Amino acid sequence: METDARLAPLEDACTVVIVRDGELGLETLMLERPASSSSFGGAWVFPGGKVDPEDRVDRTGAALDELTAARVAGLRELAEETGQALRPDELIWLSQWTPMQALPRRFRTWFMLAPATAAQIVLNPAEHQRHAWLTPGQALARHARGEMKLVPPTWVTLHNLDGATSVQQALADAREHTALSYNTHWLMPPDGSRPSGVLWAGDEAYPGFRDGAGVGAGARHRLTITGLPWVFEHSN
Repeated sequence: METDARLAPLEDACTVVIVRDGELGLETLMLERPASSSSFGGAWVFPGGKVDPEDRVDRTGAALDELTAARVAGLRELAEETGQALRPDELIWLSQWTPMQALPRRFRTWFMLAPATAAQIVLNPAEHQRHAWLTPGQALARHARGEMKLVPPTWVTLHNLDGATSVQQALADAREHTALSYNTHWLMPPDGSRPSGVLWAGDEAYPGFRDGAGVGAGARHRLTITGLPWVFEHSN
């Protein structure tokens, strides 16, 4: 698939989905970005941030591979934003998100799953203004009611975790399955006015779709965001 030459260059980032066992089941740590922030202003997100140059080398100065560098960045950002200290082997690779849309900045983001290690969350007020421990279902329900702002990668990650009953189960499932790759394109309506959602490989509207080439007509792998609640469709 050809890439639009007008797209901004990709930068790397890492997000860490911290989970714990709560009274109602698996809970995830959600952080609220300040409304004035230039990045995801007002959205509830998972801890994480950009991979810096120093994250790409070890103590001897030797270059690290991309996945290892992402883990280093994720651990650093997690400690800076929440006070949680984890080991690299506690981060399980869940997914990778690559925006193919024309955006001012594009981040190829590794999503990692990890267990909480400390009861107390210490926020960096320059990064986030509130935090909450919520089951995936609670977060999705708040979003559906218009009470919580989410972005598609966060929404889909919560959706995928919604069936987990415990930290042990979520971690075991993540270890057993290959990390998912999401190369995201806009879902455009017929009039082309504004995006109505996002879509991924396996959808009949995905660029490069060919009927009979493993994807049948009517196949779906998309998130429609024109109104609440958002609608996720994925043909099996």
